[in-house]
Amino acid sequence: MLRILVIEDESRILSFLSRALETEGFAVDGADNGADGFERAMRGTYDLVVLDLLLPRLDGLRVLRELHRHRPELPVVIVSARSDLATKLRGFELGAIDYLPKPFAVDELLARVRAQIRAHGNGQSGVLQVGDLVLDPARRQARIGEDAINLSDREFRLLHHLVKHAGEIVTRDSMLSAVWGYHFDPRSNVVDVCVRRLRRKLGDEAPIETIRHAGYRIPTA
Repeated sequence: MLRILVIEDESRILSFLSRALETEGFAVDGADNGADGFERAMRGTYDLVVLDLLLPRLDGLRVLRELHRHRPELPVVIVSARSDLATKLRGFELGAIDYLPKPFAVDELLARVRAQIRAHGNGQSGVLQVGDLVLDPARRQARIGEDAINLSDREFRLLHHLVKHAGEIVTRDSMLSAVWGYHFDPRSNVVDVCVRRLRRKLGDEAPIETIRHAGYRIPTA
């Protein structure tokens, strides 16, 4: 499983990013200040770092400079409220591979993370399989037997969430929270609509079961 370190001092953003990345199938560690983040990055085995710049104890640009000096192979994506050109250029000069100004759409961040992981040769890790269904997070693709099925971002994230919990009944509320970031909304049918699209794309071999009055499940056997 691919591992990502998020260094972000705002607890709400750190929690939100961690949850979004975990939903994508990444293992995520977090640090709420630059010093702890740098220490974790130096001693841990990570595939990518998501780095804020306005950090306590050790600012993000210093973290970036030291990481580039000691671990130049480790890709770093900056997310920061500092959006001026001079800071962006400085970030790239110090070794960042991408820069996303706050506020940002989480889907854009996830797309950039996936692109950078592919670019750095780590895309084959994190492939999941249940029965004949194989999910490839790097390619955003599902495969049943020899048939490759291209999915939208939401479709893939929903299917990924179900596969991660294979054998379990996954409630609509859980899927709304994990994939759309919604809280409970009894009027929303976006989960059911997305499941119908998935079933059409996956065809007769679609392994998604409807559990009446409860949710959905992908069986393990």
